[in-house]
This record gives sequence, C-alpha cells and structure tokens, in this order.
Amino acid sequence: MTFVVTDNCHRCRFTDCVAVCPVDCFHGDDEMLYIDPNECIDCGACVPECPVEAIFDETQVPDNQKQWIKVNADKAAGLPVINTKLDPYPGAEEKKEKLGF
Repeated sequence: MTFVVTDNCHRCRFTDCVAVCPVDCFHGDDEMLYIDPNECIDCGACVPECPVEAIFDETQVPDNQKQWIKVNADKAAGLPVINTKLDPYPGAEEKKEKLGF
C-alpha cells in the first residue's frame, strides 16, 4: 500500500505534506507533487497536512482519480526529491479557494 497525490495538487503544489514526511518519498515538478510508491512507508502523516485534500491511500482513491496511482509511480522516479517546504505554485491560493478549502 502507498499514498497517492491526485489532481487537486495540480497547479497548487503546496508542500505542507513534505514537511511531515519521515522519508524522502515526495518528488515534484513545477506544477505538482508525486509520491514514489517504493519509498512511501504508508504512515499517512501527509494526508491531514494537504490543504486541498489531494492525497489518498491508494485503496481509497476515488474511482475518477485512479489514473493517478500510475502517474505517481511513473513520474516520481524521474523527478527530484522534495523534502522541504517550498513556495506553492503561483495562483495556488486562488485554486484552493475555488476548490472550496
């Protein structure tokens, strides 16, 4: 089992989650974060920290978001580790508000 970042993170990229992660399982590009399933220790510490509710246990990913399981596994391996809090994507606060958070 692993945790998965879904599309609410896209063009938000809040990094509150990486600050509480005990391992280096988060990877990122300019627009979002991804979790490496081979590094994730399934602790779930990241879930309550995500201000846009983008992180799910892989067994609880909504049906319309299941593609993110593969996207995380595929993308994480080729991207740099993100293990410190960074500035969110420009416009992230506006997206957060639009999403209702």
